[in-house]
Amino acid sequence: MEQRIASIISEYAAQGIHRTGTTVDNESADWLAARVKAMGVAPELDTWQFKRVEVVDARFRMGELDISGVPFYDCNYTDAAGVSGSLGEMGSDADIGVAMTLPYAAGPGYAPVEAARKHGTHKALLLVTDKRMPADGIATINAESFGSPFGPPVLQIANRHWDAIQAAVKRGDKATLVAHCDRVDATAANVQARIAGADASLAPVVVMTPRSGWWRCASERGGGIAAWLEMMRAVKSAGGARDVIFTANSGHELGHTGLDHYLEAHGSLIAGAHMWIHLGANFVARVMPAVRLQYSDKTAEGLVRAELARTALKPARETPPGTRPAGEARNIFDGGGHYISILGGNGLFHHPDDLWPDAVDMKAATAWISAFVDLSVKLAA
Repeated sequence: MEQRIASIISEYAAQGIHRTGTTVDNESADWLAARVKAMGVAPELDTWQFKRVEVVDARFRMGELDISGVPFYDCNYTDAAGVSGSLGEMGSDADIGVAMTLPYAAGPGYAPVEAARKHGTHKALLLVTDKRMPADGIATINAESFGSPFGPPVLQIANRHWDAIQAAVKRGDKATLVAHCDRVDATAANVQARIAGADASLAPVVVMTPRSGWWRCASERGGGIAAWLEMMRAVKSAGGARDVIFTANSGHELGHTGLDHYLEAHGSLIAGAHMWIHLGANFVARVMPAVRLQYSDKTAEGLVRAELARTALKPARETPPGTRPAGEARNIFDGGGHYISILGGNGLFHHPDDLWPDAVDMKAATAWISAFVDLSVKLAA
């Protein structure tokens, strides 16, 4: 199993940058479908159309500095000339508001950024990756409002030049921010499969994992994809009473658009499935790991606790039943479904340094995936 997991994660990470609807993302869907077929399971590619953000130019210019960046994928954009004006702290009267942020909108210190986006406090926003992350490389924030872009242009940059930018902010210097992008027609795909159980009248189990992301995503996404395939292999081998449905969705970084597409066609599964298993981000991370388990209810929690009692595994955190969970499990929570979810912390979250093999803890990956394999077989029985 460990060799198979390593093979999957290494191949996935080597494919390139996994942004939704790009060439890499669509080739990765074909690769995953081929992996499913090789196990003797029939894969399905379910494609969907959307407007992909295509970056024409994204940079921050200040004095002699000319820094490439990544724009938000759910904001409004500049023209080729960009926005020029004074620099200042977020919430000031400066033309360009500046803040240092972690790569998630729920992080500490993000509230002023969100307020500036909603109220148009600045003509443009510059977000610098938190200094706790590597100096080079941009830790991006998901586009939760991808379907309804709003607010001023937002550019994200690495933190190498943070001190110079802070000095410029204190002086009220002028700078130029360019976030020049087009929205183009694109196609993305979800990879799906179904293993029939012995009793079609029973409610099915659904195993889902995201398969897209901002960069190569070795530890962010690789663990979920490897677990998804290992669970498929085990369920097929063991057989069971219940059907088990597998869906690996693109669109994760764009507000879960791929899962939304899946649920539009399979809405009755949200509350109708016996159990959803969400294989989320980062649970195989080596850098600052913190595995987190999430459950819809006490029954789901008890199933996981019984499985972990046979192992030496313990989560660093748990989301109490009834609390809206993180990741794709939130879509199931919102629809009143039953779910078990695993995800974790990661010191390289959404960062281009999330690479194979250094970002992945293979011992932890094998242990957690093994536990969820056993859990999936029991749920299908």
